[in-house]
Amino acid sequence: MDWKNQFSPLDVTTSDTLPDLMLSYLGSWSAINMIGPDKKSYLQGQVTCNVVTLTNEQSTLGAHCDAKGKVWSVFRLFHHNDGYALFQPASAIDVELAELKKYAIFSKVEITASQDVALGVMGNEAQNWVDSLTDSRADVRPITGGSAVKISEKRWLLLVNQDQAEIIINEFSSSKVTEATWTRFDIEEALPVVTAQVQNEYIPQALNLQAIGGICFTKGCYTGQETVARAKYRGINKRMMAVVKGNLAEELPSAEPIVLERSVGENWRTAGELLTHYTFKDNVAIGLVVLPNDLEDGTQLRLAIQPDTRWTIEPLPYSLADE
Repeated sequence: MDWKNQFSPLDVTTSDTLPDLMLSYLGSWSAINMIGPDKKSYLQGQVTCNVVTLTNEQSTLGAHCDAKGKVWSVFRLFHHNDGYALFQPASAIDVELAELKKYAIFSKVEITASQDVALGVMGNEAQNWVDSLTDSRADVRPITGGSAVKISEKRWLLLVNQDQAEIIINEFSSSKVTEATWTRFDIEEALPVVTAQVQNEYIPQALNLQAIGGICFTKGCYTGQETVARAKYRGINKRMMAVVKGNLAEELPSAEPIVLERSVGENWRTAGELLTHYTFKDNVAIGLVVLPNDLEDGTQLRLAIQPDTRWTIEPLPYSLADE
């Protein structure tokens, strides 16, 4: 049996309890690998997070921007094999790889698209299951064939070679679910997802990276740093990433942008495009979207392609208040 075909959709309503242990093949996710003597210094000058202080047992969110501070990639960075891995949506890899390699000719560093397989372990028992793989109890752990990385209390990423991925999948005896469940966790945890569709559109603060440890304001210069600093110290950022929720009149199309509109008096205006979304069995959906950060409480939203729907802005699981 093809190991990629062992995963089934998990059809649950908004009130259903999730299985205690789930495994998913994250086919729409990948990573960029970086190795070489200059990997730390080179990456430090390219991204918003602090690479120098990142230990082997930690991961961090971060962004890579253009010179104007617009985001090419939002990634999770961690030590992997003999270098770094920047885990991110696979659709963003080609453009991000080209941008990240622009000045690499001047450094002893090799930057390549990863050939590893991404698996997601989820549920109340995810931690215990990962603990069974290794004696390490760190948030980033070397395991056979690659690395295990803690995303949240109920979620771990496994980035491993294909042979090990096949072994893990074939031996896994609990629920094997499609990556839609991983997407649900991303939305509920309000972790930004930047696919090719929205590359080079937003500054990091519009994606809430300052609130989730993805920006270091004391690390020194990197590409786009001036814009990121102005957004913090001069208050020029007028956007935020929100979790939204609403009803559906019919299934959302998978291959085209999903636009939300917001109510303005008796009229409706374009509010933003969903970065990602997840649909429950009871015709309710959730998603992530970048909105103006000064919207009034209770602002109504709707799907542009389904104008009879009504969506609301949900509370974030973290604070956007500036420390």
